[in-house]
Amino acid sequence: MNVAIDGPAGAGKSTIARLAAKKLGYIYVDTGAMYRALALYLIWKDVDIYDEEALSKTLDRANINIVYENGVQHVFLNLQDVSAEIRSEKVSIMASKTSALSPVRNKLLDLQRDIAAKNDVIMDGRDIGTNILPNAEVKIYLDASPDVRAKRRYDEMRNKGEKPDLESIKKNIIERDHQDMNRKLAPLKRADDAVLIDSSYMSIDEVVEEIIGLVKKVQ
Repeated sequence: MNVAIDGPAGAGKSTIARLAAKKLGYIYVDTGAMYRALALYLIWKDVDIYDEEALSKTLDRANINIVYENGVQHVFLNLQDVSAEIRSEKVSIMASKTSALSPVRNKLLDLQRDIAAKNDVIMDGRDIGTNILPNAEVKIYLDASPDVRAKRRYDEMRNKGEKPDLESIKKNIIERDHQDMNRKLAPLKRADDAVLIDSSYMSIDEVVEEIIGLVKKVQ
């Protein structure tokens, strides 16, 4: 069983997909973390991301693993745990730019499809239902207004002891939406057969239960 969840940044895809997968006994495949890890690696290496040859050579040296320890996800980049580092705004912006590039997508595409072919999975991202898993039994487009998504990110950063600026976060979210929806390669869009869920005024538990209900209808 493959469940594809797409949607813009800050819609709660990762949190909701992880909880739904746990309740269903499925594997959660965090594609966003994979792209963020590659983005972090490119930041480290200070490579010209638009030099395709240099980019490909650099990516060949990047090794990504996602490990779950006591239910907590850890992302390893070349054996280094970068779980916290990949959540920075700098990495988020770089991931939005690089996830549209062919060498980056090709690096991860086969890995993601192979996991889905061998397991019951919930996979979230920008183009899961339209490109990576076009034959997924359940497809969901999870959305929320820019204001709601910005406030969620603001609260998350405040809880970590940071001092974020709400308007700057909202601006970044709107810019990222534009980048993701207008990129030439696998843009963010709702698949024709995807169920739209607007989480703006829903609790996490409500969204999770709605997704589980959709899955059980086709099991």
